[in-house]
Amino acid sequence: MSATARKTAPLPEDIRAMKGRAPIVSLTAYTTPMARMMDAACDFVLVGDSLGMVVHGMTSTLGVTMEMMILHGQAVARGLSRAMLVIDMPFGSYEESPEQAFRNAARIMRETGAAAVKLEGGQHMAETIAFLVARGVPVMAHIGLTPQSMNTLGGYKVQGRGEAAERLMADARAVAGAGAFSVVLEKLPSVLADRITAGIDIPTIGIGAGAGCDGQILVVDDMLGLFTAFRPKFVKRYAELGDAGEAAIAAYAEEVRARAFPAPEHGFAEEAPN
Repeated sequence: MSATARKTAPLPEDIRAMKGRAPIVSLTAYTTPMARMMDAACDFVLVGDSLGMVVHGMTSTLGVTMEMMILHGQAVARGLSRAMLVIDMPFGSYEESPEQAFRNAARIMRETGAAAVKLEGGQHMAETIAFLVARGVPVMAHIGLTPQSMNTLGGYKVQGRGEAAERLMADARAVAGAGAFSVVLEKLPSVLADRITAGIDIPTIGIGAGAGCDGQILVVDDMLGLFTAFRPKFVKRYAELGDAGEAAIAAYAEEVRARAFPAPEHGFAEEAPN
């Protein structure tokens, strides 16, 4: 199954069924126009809490709220017809208890039409994942570098090196056993990501985890060159739209100051044409 050949959006079980088949394609999106651009190419689109940094100028994802996720989720939903919509649960919306997680996940799905939610955490979140899945909330898990835990992880460091590899292997087995339909692996050594991919029966979605995962995801502003505050090593820039945008704005400003814009063809006559 591929997004370009599909006429309707897949469901979480369709994504799960892609395990070991054609690589799963995903990007983040935060607005309707961007969602429309990627709809035909992606299998699923994630409204990531990365929007706090790339859209709202925050220094981390920790300040993102439920209201922000729902607002951007609604915007992205308007731009999708072929790709499945997944929305991140923000920091503080699910960690307290499975019941808290269900209330907030249900609200996200109800108010955005999302097919699934994504939450961070391994073994310690397995009970919550199972609770949600049993109540009709499909869950995409996220292990490795979990940005919402950056303060306890010591920053945005590679995870799973040395003895920590077995803990992450256990995390992957735990979320798969709890019923997650897929799991994001962020910033792991490729060898470990390959082990995890081979060792669990749900798809792995890599971001900085090598080519052996069942699929890949990137922050769209990173891969388009729109977000330039920093550039993660694992990002490939497929365009430099930030540079192009700055050049276009500078050209506009120059023409306005020179009274070259607007030109006659951009104006309206006193009388309507026949």
